[in-house]
This record gives sequence, structure tokens and C-alpha cells, in this order.
Amino acid sequence: MSPNNKDSIYLSIVFPAYNEAKRIEKSLNEVQKYFSEKDYAYEVLVSDDGSTDQTADIVKNLQVKWPNLRLISNEHKGKAPTLISGVNASKGKYVLISDVDLSVSIDQTPKLLVWVEDHDYDLAIATREGVGSKRVDEPSIRHLMGRVFNVLVQVLVLPGINDTQCGFKLGKTESLKNVFQRTKLYSVNDPVIQGGRVGAYDVEFLFVAKKLGYKIKEVSVTWVYGDNSKVHKLKDSYYNAKDVVLVKLNDMKGLYSENKKS
Repeated sequence: MSPNNKDSIYLSIVFPAYNEAKRIEKSLNEVQKYFSEKDYAYEVLVSDDGSTDQTADIVKNLQVKWPNLRLISNEHKGKAPTLISGVNASKGKYVLISDVDLSVSIDQTPKLLVWVEDHDYDLAIATREGVGSKRVDEPSIRHLMGRVFNVLVQVLVLPGINDTQCGFKLGKTESLKNVFQRTKLYSVNDPVIQGGRVGAYDVEFLFVAKKLGYKIKEVSVTWVYGDNSKVHKLKDSYYNAKDVVLVKLNDMKGLYSENKKS
């Protein structure tokens, strides 16, 4: 599995990050170790969401030894605008989006990559619910909340997709950029916010991708729960549910009806 042109960047790895000083270096070490053994060119982008800790400084220090490591600086607008900023800056043929905590280990990348490279899918998304998937150390209440949320998602907007929220997705760069140009809930032009906010941008992203006729493959992975997750059970559950309803309302208003592949 290698690109035709080894002079061009084959894979961009994008990490949206907000106050990740405690774990960013460890995660980037793991990523660089894994991909340095591959026979293709890659880049690693840390898209920083206006962190107030040492996240940006740590990345800048690591850039001295890793010239393929890029820091994308953003004002604090939340995870979705930060992620979009990182994807828009990507130069690779394919883009892998991952959470900094590496709850899905980086060595599972080939499971997704094979579907977009060899089977012509536009997007491969990790699922914690498919046959062969595995959840490790997840509290029962967290799992229950996720399943209730997915019922809402499937009933209103995305029937047949069992896990929209796993933060490990890989797709054709052109396709991802095209989708993000057409989403309505979040953008890089959003106002600056206070505190953290996640939201269900994944749901709108996948909904628009399906509207565009893009092929989406769910891929079973092993996912490890981290007790330092920034997800707030009540607040983010509210924002997530609100976003799903907004996607449904936007679709009823015809706001996604003119979407076409570019």
C-alpha cells in the first residue's frame, strides 16, 4: 500500500487539540514512530483551539526534529471549527482525523485506509459497535448514553450508521474539504467561545457526505476509554442532541438540497 508519487504527501494526520499539554508529546511520539516506518510521505497537523496551556509550545519544540509536523493556530472556537481548520490545511491525498488521546490506537489506521484506497470509498469511519469491535474500560453509563444518542441519530437523520461519534475517521482529502464547505452548524468563521464545547459536528458531516452521494464504510476497531476525556456528560449530551435536531430542521428547510459533488 503506497502512493504512486513518493514526492507528494500521501497521508495527513490531523489532531484537533485544546489544552493537551499533558499528553500531546506522548501521542505525537507514538504517531511519528508508527508512520516513520511507512514507505510513503506523511504530515502531522496539530490544529490548536486557542489552548491556554503549553500545547502550542510543545508542538513548536517538536518541530525542530520533525519537519513534517505542522502547528495550525486558531482562536478558541471549539472542536469543530478547529478540526475543519486542520482539514482545510491538509496537503495529503488522504486525511486521518484522530483525537489526541489515541483512544483508537494509530496502528489501526490501515483498517480504514484500505477502504478508501483499494475499495474506492470516500470515507471510512471507526465504529465501536460493529462485529469485531471492542470497547475497553468504558463505564456502563457512558455506553448507555452513547446508545441512546445513536437511536436519536438513526431515527432522525442517519439510519444505518451505528456510531457517528468515534473520533477516528479517514477519507479522501478532496471529499472531506468538499463536505466541510457545505456544512451549516460549524465553520472556521464561528465566534470565539468560552470554555470547551464538542457538539455533534460528526453527525452533520456524515449527513452531508451521504447527501453528496459519497460512499461511507464503517470499520470495527478497538477503542479504549480514557478517564481524562473532556466530554461533559450532561452539557455535551444537550449540545449533541440539539445539533441532531438542527440538522433535521435544516434538511426540512432544504438547506442541504443543492449539495453536489465537486
